[in-house]
This record gives sequence, C-alpha cells and structure tokens, in this order.
Amino acid sequence: MGNTFDIHVHHLTRVEGHGNIVVNMREGALEKCHLQVVEAPRYFEAMIRGRSFHEAAVLTSRICGICSLGHQLTSLKATEAALGLEVSEQTVQLRKLLVDGATFQSNVLHALFLAAPDFLGVGSVFPLVQTHPEVVLAALRMKRLANDIGEVVSGRAVHPITCVPGGFTQLPSAPQLRQLLLRLQTEARADLELAVQAVLSVAGNIPAFARETEYISLKSDREYALYDGVIHSSDAGATPVNDYLGVTNEQIKPHSTAKHTHYKRTSYMVGALSRWNNNHQQMNEAGRAVGKALGLSGPSHNPYHITVAQLAETAHCVRSCIERIDALLTRGLKEEKPDQEPTRYGRGVGSTEVPRGILFHDYTYDRKGTVVAANCIIPTNQNFANIDDDMVKLVPEIVHLDRAEITRRLEMLVRAYDPCISCSVHMVDVTFVE
Repeated sequence: MGNTFDIHVHHLTRVEGHGNIVVNMREGALEKCHLQVVEAPRYFEAMIRGRSFHEAAVLTSRICGICSLGHQLTSLKATEAALGLEVSEQTVQLRKLLVDGATFQSNVLHALFLAAPDFLGVGSVFPLVQTHPEVVLAALRMKRLANDIGEVVSGRAVHPITCVPGGFTQLPSAPQLRQLLLRLQTEARADLELAVQAVLSVAGNIPAFARETEYISLKSDREYALYDGVIHSSDAGATPVNDYLGVTNEQIKPHSTAKHTHYKRTSYMVGALSRWNNNHQQMNEAGRAVGKALGLSGPSHNPYHITVAQLAETAHCVRSCIERIDALLTRGLKEEKPDQEPTRYGRGVGSTEVPRGILFHDYTYDRKGTVVAANCIIPTNQNFANIDDDMVKLVPEIVHLDRAEITRRLEMLVRAYDPCISCSVHMVDVTFVE
C-alpha cells in the first residue's frame, strides 16, 4: 500500500461496546493513529453516593455483565477496608474460587469465541460450527462449567447474590461442590486439551509483532495473584494498593470518551499477558505447561499473545479450582455469620485482577455507613493508551501490505486486548453554549 492512506473501522466487531479504529497517513507520516472510543459515559460512582454499604457491591456489579463478579468482589474488599470488617479464611477461599471461575469463563469466551476467528480468517464463530464443531462444543462446555461455579458459590452466574460485606449469606452444599469437582477433573481437562491443540494448530497465524511496554498487575509472594496482592510494575516494582492513584494517573484524550492512564512510560498494559510477564513463575504447573506448549516460556512483548496467555491462565484456573474445592471439602464448610458491624468509618481501596486486568474500587463512608465518595478505575481504560502506542508502532511496519490486511491486523490487535469498552467510560465532555 502507498504512503498516503486513510483507514476508518466504524464500530469494531467482536468487542464489548463501541470503538472506531482511525488511521490517517500522509506521505509516510502518521497524522492520526488511535482507537477512538465513542461509547456513552457511565455514572456508577455517582449512582452509589448516598447509598448504604449493603448496596455498593450490588450496584457496581452492574458495571459489567461479563466481569460482574470481579466488580462485586473488588467492591466488597473496598467496603471491608473502609469499615474494618473482617472476613474468614473460608470466605477468602470461596472468593478465590469465584475469581478462578470468572477468569476461566471470560478467558474461554475471548480466546475461543472472539479471537479464534481471527486466526482462522473468518468473521465470527459461526463458520467454526461447521469447520471445527468439536472445538466449539468444548468451548461451550467450558463456559457452562465456569458459569456453574459462579452459580453454585455465589447464587448466580451474573450479578451474584450471596456475596455480601463480611462473608456469604448462603454457602454451597458439599454435593454441589463434589459435582463441580468431578466435572473439572474430567470434562474440563479434556475440553481444555482440545482447545489448546486447536490454537496450537493455528499458532503460525498469530502476527509476529513486538513492542516492549510497562506491564502492571497484582503480585503476591504466596500465589499467582488474582484476588490479592500489591500493585507490581515491570519498570518500577511494588506499590501498595492504597497508592493506586500514583500509578494510574488518569488523563483525558480528545479522541476518547474514556480516560487514558500512564505510569513510568507513555502507557502500560494490564491483563493476561501482563500477569503472565510479572507472575508466570508463580503459576501452577498446568498453566506453565500450556504456556510453554503455545510458545510462552518467558516474558513476551507481543500483544497478540494476550490470547495465548489467557489459555495458560485457563489451565491454571482449572487446576486451582480443583485444588481449592478439594481443600474446602476436606475441611468441611461451616456456617458463618457475615461480619457487618463497622469498627471504623473512612476510606477503603479494593483491588483484584479481573480477566481484562487490574481493577480498583475506592470508597469513602460517613459514620452512617453511607458512601460519600467513590472512584472506579477499569482495566480497559488502563489499556487504551497502550493500544494507541501499539498501533503507532505497528502501522509503519505493515504499510507494505494491502489495505484489507492492514485493517485486519489492526482489528486483531484491538481485539487481542479483549476490551470492555462500555465499562471503561467514566467521563463526559460537555460544551456550554451561552
């Protein structure tokens, strides 16, 4: 293709929400090259002001239908930190089981339903029903199983109802957990192996592109950090979760209704590849084996490998769910009354890793246990600046290709990040006319 061209992808498909790819090159110089976010703003922080601490997690779980559980657990952690509510080890283990299941579910959805068509040169998953029926069926079974983990442990697969500040209102039964354990040990392992082999067969179609950036995720000395840990930057090391504002540094961009973030560089990446790069040595053997089989033996600087890292995490989460359920059944579940008696009032910050990356909820409560201030920083808006920087590097490297292929590579790049665009929009640009 020549050195002067325009590309405008209006409302990119196979992503959540609305975003446009805009590229204008003139005589070899990029005038514009970015993901234009055009989604309408959300006002969840304003919605929860004036609401009781019993309501905050119920409301914020509605930020996202895919990551509702992650938002709810992060919200609960923020509330518990602000009010001094204690949770038991059993509650922590059940929450970690939920996080594993939610990560497992979302990673399968993205890798096998949204990204896989790119590797096979088709526009959606529907043609794969004819060409790869066994893989599609395996993906559906895995997603169903992951949803069932959420339903059994939290009462509902989407927008959970039994997770509350200080614990659970209802516990799963031993027979329910044993049934999940059996399915994880049999069908999930077989289906995951089939999915890994399918992706391995098309690994040569993953574009070879690299741009080193700053990778940010939770990190823990005890385990592969999904539920708890400190903020870790590949450039700057550890930062306490309470100091997250010094890491995220949100800023407004004219081409986006969502804020962008930066820390030590112009942008940073969050999500599965960042978690892999920062924590893969703490991943369990099952996850590392899948990563190695798919070409991830160490840190990767290729953003297209986000999908590969998601499959490694899926294997890790399946094994982790098996071990966690087995431990819960061995110890036996005991009824516990949730701790909902505040011992203090003030500010609390919660953070977990949801599938798309590190999530922050920050609440301040008055002495009535009512939210007076709130802030949520979503993984996708933390990735927008990095997507733009990736595109700026990618386009000059593929300018020799035809327009259709350049467009395809750009679409694949954005989709690799698995953006949840609607969740990310927390601002509105208002022009006052007098």
